[in-house]
Amino acid sequence: MRCVLNGLNINYIVIGGGRPLLILHGWGSRSNNWQRIGEMLAEKGIKVIIPDLPGFGQSDKPPRAWNLDDYCDFIEEFVKVLNLENFSLLAHSFGGALAVKCSLKIPEKIDKLFLVSAACFRRKSLKVKLLKFISKFFKIKTPFLKKFFYRKSDYLSTEGVMRDTYLKIIAEDLSDILSQIQMPTIIIWGEKDNITPIKQAYLIKSKIKDSKLEILPSTGHNLNLNAQQRLVEIVKQYI
Repeated sequence: MRCVLNGLNINYIVIGGGRPLLILHGWGSRSNNWQRIGEMLAEKGIKVIIPDLPGFGQSDKPPRAWNLDDYCDFIEEFVKVLNLENFSLLAHSFGGALAVKCSLKIPEKIDKLFLVSAACFRRKSLKVKLLKFISKFFKIKTPFLKKFFYRKSDYLSTEGVMRDTYLKIIAEDLSDILSQIQMPTIIIWGEKDNITPIKQAYLIKSKIKDSKLEILPSTGHNLNLNAQQRLVEIVKQYI
């Protein structure tokens, strides 16, 4: 399906009917990567909505470099256009950071929050500082830089406005606002996650009052691809 928000063409998937669940994908992903999860949840009487966030999938890129607040403004407009009220929000990785922001901006619309391997902690490291420094001078992708900065470099796989957007996204750490979340929150994590390490799951749980934590054994970062059945079971249990 398609809609236009603030001049941007946005692609999204709607599956099933019943209790609404909005899914936000991670960086470099798209709605199609969550379609099977959506189909499995739809079988349980859940209406699943999955947008391609601006800059990903078949949606337009933002007109300038966006930060988390810009993406949050987009989600606020998106749920207005779709007339979503009292929906659950499930979000993965970068989408999880966005969901935290949304849970504080539009808490009256979200009745439950599922944070899946959420990238909430962005403490500045030497590597990140060096990345920002060299990004001002180097526009080429080199094997050395990719190996030095990240095992799987989100930065080096982007270009143009999305490369600048990535730098803005990783500049914001959410440690100080997690405790402000008031809605029921379920944290879902892969035990073997090497992108957002398992210790981050426990940190998030310690900051969000009365939150629940579900650890998936022998599973990595992409639960939507590698632990579909278990992920669906957990969502069904709490939704």
